[in-house]
Amino acid sequence: MSYKVFSLFSFTLLLLLLLPLHSHATSRNIHDKKLSPFEFLKHLQGCHKGEKVKGIHNLKAYLEKFGYLSYNHSQNQTHTNDDDFDELLESAIKTYQLNYHLNATGSMDANTVSTMMMPRCGVADITNGTNWMRSGKKKHHHRHVSFHTVSHYSFFQGNPKWQTSKYHLTYGFLPGTPTEAISPIAKAFETWAANTHFKFSRAQDQTNADLKIGFHRGDHGDGAPFDGAGGTLAHAFSPTNGRFHYDADEKWSVGAVPGSYDLETVALHEIGHLLGLGHSEVEGAIMWPAIRSGVTQGLHRDDIDGIKALYNF
Repeated sequence: MSYKVFSLFSFTLLLLLLLPLHSHATSRNIHDKKLSPFEFLKHLQGCHKGEKVKGIHNLKAYLEKFGYLSYNHSQNQTHTNDDDFDELLESAIKTYQLNYHLNATGSMDANTVSTMMMPRCGVADITNGTNWMRSGKKKHHHRHVSFHTVSHYSFFQGNPKWQTSKYHLTYGFLPGTPTEAISPIAKAFETWAANTHFKFSRAQDQTNADLKIGFHRGDHGDGAPFDGAGGTLAHAFSPTNGRFHYDADEKWSVGAVPGSYDLETVALHEIGHLLGLGHSEVEGAIMWPAIRSGVTQGLHRDDIDGIKALYNF
């Protein structure tokens, strides 16, 4: 009897000792959670021209990455890495606000911060100083991809596309591709096939495929490094390069799952790039630059009009 009492006492004491350890571990996991690369934008809400606020140099880097700001072509090159909210930065923010259908205040208001923080495709919105997201015919150049805009949809500079002899394209998955990603990506190819003259089939050997799909982290050798969870989600290249990369650090899902990004929806966007489409200024289009978590999306009329115009279907 005394042994049973001692055992029960020992078990209870052990449990009490372990509980703080469990709580500490849970707390540590929460604090260890990595923040989005765009998280710094929250701190800058309310900033406007004339202020000097710690972190504005990160905002300048963000706007430079997506094509809105370039001190190299101005007389203010020394301001690239400082925290001064100058006139050039205000002008860049106004252009961003116009592109994303926001009030062009030039300040970091709540709607602007919220929009900038949205995960998105890694391709720039403005290239070589030309803003393709505005209506009309425009040409521009990006260090990886460049665009020629017609109406709301856009094409790459020079309108590169697959020849008629290559309307049957094969695709393959690079080593490390999650098994659960294969089916939703295949469905995205089927959707594009149903709305174009293209046919797609999976190659037996991915090394010989026209289109190569993979999951990568950070700098993966194509000149466009990923930035971790919550920033740029994926990117793809123009015809006939064929490369399409997901950021492996993102939380991916099959279907609409809160806090995750639907593999098929992102594939629809990036396959559009593989076929020759740039981004669209239509927010409902699959080729709109920003991508929301917890939702699924299909092709828009603007996407279909764009691919038909490019290939004269």
